[in-house]
Amino acid sequence: MPGGHLTYEDRRKIAEGLVEGLAYAEIARRLGRPRSTVGREITRNGGPHGYRAARAQQATEWRARRRPHPPSGTPATADASGRDPQAVRQLEQKLTERFGGVPTMAARVMASLFTSDTGNLTVADLTERLRVSPASISKGVNWLEQVGLVKRERDNRRERYSIDADVWYRAWLVGMRSMTLWADTVREGVDVLGAHTPAGVRLQTASRFFDLISSDMAQAAEHYRQTFAGTADATE
Repeated sequence: MPGGHLTYEDRRKIAEGLVEGLAYAEIARRLGRPRSTVGREITRNGGPHGYRAARAQQATEWRARRRPHPPSGTPATADASGRDPQAVRQLEQKLTERFGGVPTMAARVMASLFTSDTGNLTVADLTERLRVSPASISKGVNWLEQVGLVKRERDNRRERYSIDADVWYRAWLVGMRSMTLWADTVREGVDVLGAHTPAGVRLQTASRFFDLISSDMAQAAEHYRQTFAGTADATE
């Protein structure tokens, strides 16, 4: 906001203005900021030809971490949404660690989408948020798209990735497919090791377990789908 600290969105607009060849004064006018603020921001973060929004944001956060920490017990500074940014980052880390069977980068993308109010982010948003290359983001998104957990949409010239209310249902289906693969592999193991050997008997028991779990998961997923479909119909 005018008079306060520059946000990442401000920095992105500064970078776009420099690419367009705008004067500092014009960029400042569009942001509603003093020209001196814009000039100082550009000068300390690479100059007019080297300024990058992501790098400037990262440098600002690094400088903030080097400042003396507030005394113990002092409330954390909230972001524009009234949230503690550190608590949000910790939540995203926990979500990433608990997305079992999902590649790390795909899990990080999912965590970011889950914790965003809009439920959709662009490549640039994810690159800034996760501090990784666009190629890494693309790799994670491709995996999520293949299993149906993320939708890819076109927003003017930008691609936007989103999740919706059915994402839990689709995530459950991914888990079911994983159980099915386990059951199939275990049954193959019985044939290889012999059904009457100790190892074969052990795998037969595992096969029955995975078959039972898969059946239970299928029933639970269908119950979820019917329940939430009925809720959606009632609110329309």
